[in-house]
Amino acid sequence: METREAAEALGALAQETRLDLLRLLIARGPSGMAAGELAGALAVSASTLSFHVGALERAGLTSATRQGRNVIHAVRIAALRELLSFLTEHCCAGHPELCGDLARLLPESPPDAMRPAFHVLFLCTGNSAVVSEVVVEIPTA
Repeated sequence: METREAAEALGALAQETRLDLLRLLIARGPSGMAAGELAGALAVSASTLSFHVGALERAGLTSATRQGRNVIHAVRIAALRELLSFLTEHCCAGHPELCGDLARLLPESPPDAMRPAFHVLFLCTGNSAVVSEVVVEIPTA
Protein backbone atom coordinates (compact mmCIF):
# COMPACT_ATOMS: atom_id res chain seq x y z
CA MET A 1 0.00 0.00 0.00
CA GLU A 2 1.28 3.44 -0.90
CA THR A 3 1.25 6.41 1.46
CA ARG A 4 -1.41 8.19 -0.62
CA GLU A 5 -3.76 5.17 -0.42
CA ALA A 6 -3.21 4.83 3.33
CA ALA A 7 -3.91 8.53 3.85
CA GLU A 8 -7.14 8.24 1.85
CA ALA A 9 -8.27 5.21 3.88
CA LEU A 10 -7.41 6.87 7.19
CA GLY A 11 -9.12 10.06 6.05
CA ALA A 12 -12.29 8.11 5.27
CA LEU A 13 -12.19 6.59 8.75
CA ALA A 14 -11.69 9.96 10.45
CA GLN A 15 -15.43 10.44 10.86
CA GLU A 16 -17.68 8.89 13.52
CA THR A 17 -20.46 7.52 11.30
CA ARG A 18 -17.98 5.96 8.87
CA LEU A 19 -16.02 4.36 11.68
CA ASP A 20 -19.24 2.92 13.15
CA LEU A 21 -20.27 1.76 9.67
CA LEU A 22 -16.97 -0.02 9.07
CA ARG A 23 -17.06 -1.69 12.50
CA LEU A 24 -20.60 -2.91 11.81
CA LEU A 25 -19.57 -4.33 8.44
CA ILE A 26 -16.53 -6.01 9.99
CA ALA A 27 -18.84 -7.71 12.48
CA ARG A 28 -21.05 -9.00 9.62
CA GLY A 29 -18.11 -10.42 7.68
CA PRO A 30 -17.99 -11.15 3.96
CA SER A 31 -21.77 -11.62 3.58
CA GLY A 32 -22.26 -7.92 4.37
CA MET A 33 -25.49 -6.05 5.04
CA ALA A 34 -28.22 -4.49 2.96
CA ALA A 35 -28.18 -0.70 2.78
CA GLY A 36 -31.55 -0.44 4.51
CA GLU A 37 -30.37 -2.60 7.41
CA LEU A 38 -27.22 -0.47 7.75
CA ALA A 39 -29.21 2.77 7.80
CA GLY A 40 -31.52 1.35 10.49
CA ALA A 41 -28.67 -0.01 12.61
CA LEU A 42 -26.82 3.31 12.49
CA ALA A 43 -30.01 5.40 12.80
CA VAL A 44 -29.18 7.53 9.75
CA SER A 45 -31.17 8.42 6.66
CA ALA A 46 -30.62 6.59 3.36
CA SER A 47 -28.97 9.63 1.80
CA THR A 48 -26.60 10.05 4.76
CA LEU A 49 -25.69 6.36 4.58
CA SER A 50 -25.08 6.62 0.84
CA PHE A 51 -22.72 9.57 1.37
CA HIS A 52 -20.69 7.76 4.03
CA VAL A 53 -20.58 4.36 2.34
CA GLY A 54 -19.44 6.11 -0.84
CA ALA A 55 -16.46 7.57 1.00
CA LEU A 56 -15.49 4.13 2.33
CA GLU A 57 -15.85 2.59 -1.14
CA ARG A 58 -13.69 5.29 -2.76
CA ALA A 59 -11.05 4.58 -0.10
CA GLY A 60 -11.20 0.88 -1.06
CA LEU A 61 -12.34 -0.30 2.38
CA THR A 62 -15.78 -1.59 1.36
CA SER A 63 -17.48 -2.94 -1.73
CA ALA A 64 -21.09 -3.20 -2.83
CA THR A 65 -23.03 -5.66 -4.95
CA ARG A 66 -26.63 -5.74 -6.04
CA GLN A 67 -28.70 -8.75 -5.01
CA GLY A 68 -32.17 -8.38 -6.44
CA ARG A 69 -33.49 -5.03 -5.28
CA ASN A 70 -30.98 -4.73 -2.43
CA VAL A 71 -27.52 -3.25 -2.44
CA ILE A 72 -25.31 -5.30 -0.12
CA HIS A 73 -22.27 -3.60 1.39
CA ALA A 74 -19.34 -5.57 2.81
CA VAL A 75 -15.93 -4.80 4.24
CA ARG A 76 -12.84 -5.59 2.14
CA ILE A 77 -10.78 -7.52 4.69
CA ALA A 78 -7.73 -7.61 2.42
CA ALA A 79 -7.73 -3.79 2.28
CA LEU A 80 -7.86 -3.62 6.08
CA ARG A 81 -4.93 -6.02 6.32
CA GLU A 82 -2.97 -3.87 3.87
CA LEU A 83 -3.71 -0.75 5.90
CA LEU A 84 -2.65 -2.38 9.17
CA SER A 85 0.48 -3.78 7.50
CA PHE A 86 1.33 -0.32 6.19
CA LEU A 87 0.92 1.21 9.65
CA THR A 88 3.04 -1.45 11.35
CA GLU A 89 5.58 -2.06 8.57
CA HIS A 90 8.50 -0.65 10.54
CA CYS A 91 7.10 -1.47 13.96
CA CYS A 92 9.42 -1.43 16.95
CA ALA A 93 12.57 -0.43 15.05
CA GLY A 94 12.67 -3.59 12.95
CA HIS A 95 11.76 -5.98 15.79
CA PRO A 96 8.15 -6.96 15.04
CA GLU A 97 8.15 -9.51 17.87
CA LEU A 98 8.08 -6.56 20.28
CA CYS A 99 4.79 -5.31 18.79
CA GLY A 100 2.68 -8.09 20.25
CA ASP A 101 -0.07 -9.88 18.40
CA LEU A 102 -0.71 -7.38 15.62
CA ALA A 103 -0.59 -10.20 13.07
CA ARG A 104 -3.58 -11.86 14.74
CA LEU A 105 -5.91 -8.88 14.45
CA LEU A 106 -7.44 -10.25 11.27
CA PRO A 107 -7.78 -13.81 9.91
CA GLU A 108 -4.85 -15.31 8.01
CA SER A 109 -6.46 -15.77 4.61
CA PRO A 110 -9.52 -13.56 4.56
CA PRO A 111 -12.17 -13.93 1.91
CA ASP A 112 -12.32 -10.60 0.12
CA ALA A 113 -15.43 -11.29 -1.87
CA MET A 114 -18.91 -11.33 -0.53
CA ARG A 115 -20.63 -14.67 -0.27
CA PRO A 116 -23.59 -14.54 -2.61
CA ALA A 117 -26.98 -15.58 -1.34
CA PHE A 118 -29.11 -17.02 -4.10
CA HIS A 119 -32.88 -16.75 -3.86
CA VAL A 120 -34.56 -19.77 -5.39
CA LEU A 121 -38.28 -19.81 -6.09
CA PHE A 122 -39.98 -23.21 -6.37
CA LEU A 123 -43.29 -23.27 -8.21
CA CYS A 124 -45.36 -26.42 -8.04
CA THR A 125 -47.65 -27.40 -10.86
CA GLY A 126 -50.68 -29.61 -10.99
CA ASN A 127 -52.95 -29.78 -7.93
CA SER A 128 -50.45 -28.17 -5.60
CA ALA A 129 -50.95 -24.53 -4.70
CA VAL A 130 -47.79 -24.24 -2.60
CA VAL A 131 -45.21 -21.60 -3.45
CA SER A 132 -42.11 -21.41 -1.33
CA GLU A 133 -38.89 -19.43 -1.39
CA VAL A 134 -35.55 -20.72 -0.13
CA VAL A 135 -32.38 -18.70 0.42
CA VAL A 136 -29.25 -20.70 -0.26
CA GLU A 137 -25.78 -19.45 0.72
CA ILE A 138 -22.99 -20.90 -1.36
CA PRO A 139 -19.67 -20.92 0.56
CA THR A 140 -16.67 -19.69 -1.38
CA ALA A 141 -13.54 -21.78 -1.48
